Amino acid sequence: MDTLYIGIDWSEAKHDVCIVNNEGAILKEFKIAPTPKGQADLEQEIKSFGMAADHCLVGLETSNNLVMDFLESRPYQSYVIAPNQVASSRGRFSSSGRRNDRSDAHLLADMLRTDHHRFTPWQADGVTVNQMKAGLRLIDDLTQSITRYNNRLRAALLRAYPLALGLFNDLTTQIGLQFLIEYPLQTAAQQLTYADFAAFCRQHGYSHPKMIPQRYAHLQRDVAQPATTTILAYQEQIPILATLLLSFVQQKQQTKRRLQQLFATHPDQHIFASLPGAGDLLAPKLLVMFGDHRQRFPQPAAIQALAGTCPVTSQSGKKKVIKFRRACNHEYRQTAQLFAIASVPQSTWAATYFSLAKARGLADSHAYRCLANRWLAIIWTLWQREQPYDETYHLEQVRRHRHP
Repeated sequence: MDTLYIGIDWSEAKHDVCIVNNEGAILKEFKIAPTPKGQADLEQEIKSFGMAADHCLVGLETSNNLVMDFLESRPYQSYVIAPNQVASSRGRFSSSGRRNDRSDAHLLADMLRTDHHRFTPWQADGVTVNQMKAGLRLIDDLTQSITRYNNRLRAALLRAYPLALGLFNDLTTQIGLQFLIEYPLQTAAQQLTYADFAAFCRQHGYSHPKMIPQRYAHLQRDVAQPATTTILAYQEQIPILATLLLSFVQQKQQTKRRLQQLFATHPDQHIFASLPGAGDLLAPKLLVMFGDHRQRFPQPAAIQALAGTCPVTSQSGKKKVIKFRRACNHEYRQTAQLFAIASVPQSTWAATYFSLAKARGLADSHAYRCLANRWLAIIWTLWQREQPYDETYHLEQVRRHRHP
């Protein structure tokens, strides 16, 4: 039976679509709008060929869009083809490397026609993983905002309110930010009595009451007073920045609590929570990275390549070149490498592996990347077997392989 191969080049403004048949002939090229009407137009065009839905294969370069959401609600077979695979295949139609959205849609359709047996049909993750993914992205965005506004607030305090720095250790603590909101001027803070300061700490639930005298003594230090012009320049900014920063800090804590609730309900939670050093954020990040469908990564090499932890080896004749893998999911690479770093103080095996890598002359980043690559293979095995990590068992397996 004939098959339709449909390539869609996605963009925010419009989507280019190309439909080819078994022989590679272009049956139709058209554009659709990124709207419900555009989705209906796409379905109507596909139906006009009278082909059964399970013989319509659709390829895109990304799954994070409304078109894929629409396709998942229909019985078409959808495929996500990595952008680096698309880029490396452009020579089949143009030796010059010339491209546009229309040609990319054609290329996606033709890649499905010739190579769909090499691609795994896309299966969307479940509701929990998608909620976790969205929560993790929000946490990352909030972390960046916290860092940005923390730097701005710190710069303002250095000029107009130096006593606030170090009052509650970390500038992003909620009680420290509340203090700046209520006492935005250094002169007002220095005029507080001990009783007033202690009452403020109790009111805002300060968790170290024995430290209150030390905190109050910090306010009474003899420091140079900023010039009046400097105070006037920053007196309005300080409470505004503190209020914004407090909002970001509170939202991040709330989102992290919700993330942990979702993580606890996932059936694979026990696997990723058992990883040494993963903690409250890296464990959910690793779970989201692997996802719900084990057939998505049939071999550990698939997740290692996607995360960019394994190198690219090129060999021709006697010449062999091993290069850093640049084409990858950079978010996954960062997650894998951060986990490798976090695992070293918590895992005897990881610490030994890292030390041996360093002894071979590798730089820290290279050694951590090698460790991350090894960890991904281990996690993949645990994930496939639905087993938690056991350091004692793993060390025994390492010993057996070294001493058969």
